[in-house]
Amino acid sequence: PPPVVPAYGAGGHGGTGWGVPLTTDGGAAKPKKSGKGGLVAAVLAAALLAGGVGGGVGYQLAKNNGTFTGSTTVSAGDSPRDLKREPGSVAGLAAKALPSVVTIKAQAGDGEGGTGTGFVYDQQGHILTNNHVVASAANGGKLSATFSNGKEYEAEVIGRAQGYDVAVLKLKNPPAGLAPLPLADSDKVAVGDATIAIGAPFGLSNTVTTGIVSAKNRPVASGDGSGSKNSYMSALQTDASINPGNSGGPLLDGRGAVIGINSAIQSAGNGGFGGGQAGSIGLGFAIPINQAKNVAEQLIKTGKPVYPVLLVSIDLQAKVDGAKISEGGASANELVDPNGPAGKAGLRPGDVITEFGGKPIDSGPTLISEIWTYKPGDTVKLTYLRGGKPTTVDITLASRVGDK
Repeated sequence: PPPVVPAYGAGGHGGTGWGVPLTTDGGAAKPKKSGKGGLVAAVLAAALLAGGVGGGVGYQLAKNNGTFTGSTTVSAGDSPRDLKREPGSVAGLAAKALPSVVTIKAQAGDGEGGTGTGFVYDQQGHILTNNHVVASAANGGKLSATFSNGKEYEAEVIGRAQGYDVAVLKLKNPPAGLAPLPLADSDKVAVGDATIAIGAPFGLSNTVTTGIVSAKNRPVASGDGSGSKNSYMSALQTDASINPGNSGGPLLDGRGAVIGINSAIQSAGNGGFGGGQAGSIGLGFAIPINQAKNVAEQLIKTGKPVYPVLLVSIDLQAKVDGAKISEGGASANELVDPNGPAGKAGLRPGDVITEFGGKPIDSGPTLISEIWTYKPGDTVKLTYLRGGKPTTVDITLASRVGDK
């Protein structure tokens, strides 16, 4: 089971501690909730700019004694309504996808709330989003989903997985003709592929941004800053602009198919709109849709997540190049379950796991991120060091039902 982990990043809820790429030292933020305060700075800047332009025009007219000297313009050949946008263009793909993307409003029992994003998963009215978007309203709160046409529907939580940061909602009275977004094979995504992100950054619904896949298999841990409720993903990295409020929204490929769920951002600091909330610097992270789909199907079926596990305790503070199995704080049988996958394969406290499934492991959270890309029952090759000597074994993953 994932042990208690330290906070990654200095901030708390909504601050810079939300979502930290484990290969960097900076803080980060889950693009969770949005407020209206962020627009103030933009409006003010626009007002100052307009004032500056107005002053310049006034000065020029005064200099010319109020005489307007005229100007020459060139007219476009076609009016905007005559323009033809190909179905495969960004405009065409966005127009097709927007009706299937919803802005989620989550309100806790105490009245506190925020907005996030989700998208239509199937024709039965299920909506796929992030757990952290709906967690505050999951017990006794109110949830609603607003479509791009402005129609709002009440929703309820069917199941949520805090560890995966995935949740499934269902519209209480879904409209007819729901169009689920097509799901791509995220394993086939390549670095450099085009991406389109849709969401409600800072509450601005139906916002579309574009970019590319910047990296794959990026280990990311994100949480509330307390270290007690962290999520892990082997993420797709994109430079498409993602901000608070984009969480839970789809990351599309160049065909308009979903390759991931936008979930976290790396922040340069505490600045940005929304009273110190982090903003986009071109480092966004999405849960690959293959993993999210597996989790969603389990949640729809049973209402509970199922996690693949090694049944060992990992020392997340160890200063080693790998994932070190804890050596203290409990008995050896508690640190490595002798009847668990790792115990049966011969691993012991103090061993350092350096490779899992053919991928290098540089830390404990990286190992958890990689484990959770598999399913219980999968057999995976694992390499560990003991006394500096590498050993490779086959391990069949066990399962754990529900969040701790």
